[in-house]
Amino acid sequence: MGEFAVHRVRFFGLVPAGVRCLACQPRGARLALARTDGAVEVYNFAANYYQEKVIPGHEGRSVESLCWVAGDRLFGAGLSGDITEYDLSRLSAARGTDGGGGPIWSMAANSTGTQLAIGCEDGSVKIFQVVPGGIQFERNLDRRKGRVLCLSWHPSDTHIAAGSIDVFRVIEVASGQTVQRIMVNYHMEKTRRECVVWAIALLSRGTVVTADSYGRVQFWDWQQGTLAESHTVSTSAALSLAVSEREDSIVVGTSTGATYQLQLLPVKLGGSEKRWVRTKPFQHHSHDVRAVAHSPTALISGGLDAQLVIRPLMEKVQKKGYDTALRKFTFPHRRLVSCARKARLLLFQFSQHLELWRLGSTKESGKDGEVLPLCRMPEHLVQLKSKGPEHIYCSSVSPCGTWLGYSTASRFHLYRVRCDGDSVSLRKV
Repeated sequence: MGEFAVHRVRFFGLVPAGVRCLACQPRGARLALARTDGAVEVYNFAANYYQEKVIPGHEGRSVESLCWVAGDRLFGAGLSGDITEYDLSRLSAARGTDGGGGPIWSMAANSTGTQLAIGCEDGSVKIFQVVPGGIQFERNLDRRKGRVLCLSWHPSDTHIAAGSIDVFRVIEVASGQTVQRIMVNYHMEKTRRECVVWAIALLSRGTVVTADSYGRVQFWDWQQGTLAESHTVSTSAALSLAVSEREDSIVVGTSTGATYQLQLLPVKLGGSEKRWVRTKPFQHHSHDVRAVAHSPTALISGGLDAQLVIRPLMEKVQKKGYDTALRKFTFPHRRLVSCARKARLLLFQFSQHLELWRLGSTKESGKDGEVLPLCRMPEHLVQLKSKGPEHIYCSSVSPCGTWLGYSTASRFHLYRVRCDGDSVSLRKV
């Protein structure tokens, strides 16, 4: 084997974007993920959670919620106030519709995938009909004061639960009226501080599950308006929750980076009476767990530390193997570094700019594994900023180092690079 030099590159200052929301495809094998920079990723469960699609972000498009409808159609909504459908074949935002209620904090699809409900900044809940080629506004439901931070449909599509600050409501879809309004912090201390309902789930047996800023997961009988159970899972906020398809397991994400599982278990062995029990805590994140999902065989969580963690449920797996391994996606799956071998240049890709560096060099030689002193330090040659709100999707530098190109969702840019000694110039082609 010939001799070669290994360069330790420690000047690529990439800060990955955190995970904002997750959506499992109903009765499907794909997971949609949105990051804080507006990028959307699609993972395939059937192919060992392979990242099969990436839709680049956009400065004017934040994503607070994702929904799968009508099988394989993916919609997103965010603080821009638009509902966006994504073209998964062209990897771009296909079309957008104004929600009409200001910033959109939450979105949920009914069980048949024919309707979308959105929760807006102005306190309104709006229903949109999913039609071929887009969505159509259908009607407004009862509007109350306070932004709607979370939504959940009843499996029968007859009611919608909407969470806000200090309160959550249950709305009848047919009449559009609020049939129950419950205060979540009525029994708290006299020095009252607001309680934010960050996540909500409406179960088929008439139970509403809420996760709030006090770190509690509470179970409510919405017809009676009473609290059935309360579990304090964290000393800080409980930010997200997801329920399994069989409604016998719940995963909760907190602001301490921990995730918890609650299971519906019999009080006595073989008995019919069941209660919710906190069974498994996991600490896989270092920051807020803003999004969780519950697949038939795994608990999925994503946090502001940019990690996507998939933890298989061993009791749901028939045999041990590769499918039962804990997975942590801690780095981007796309190529963000391009090398010009002949010119000894490196091109680093960020969301809205590129950096071109020249590698350092040494005149020394040594033994295997020895760190050699540099006679010339790595040099930052140029920073190229992308114009417009679209994020950079891919980039490359030619092996000779004289051509540099990058692409967004709609445009391709090519530049000629000239290096004359210590001076570097770019010319757009």
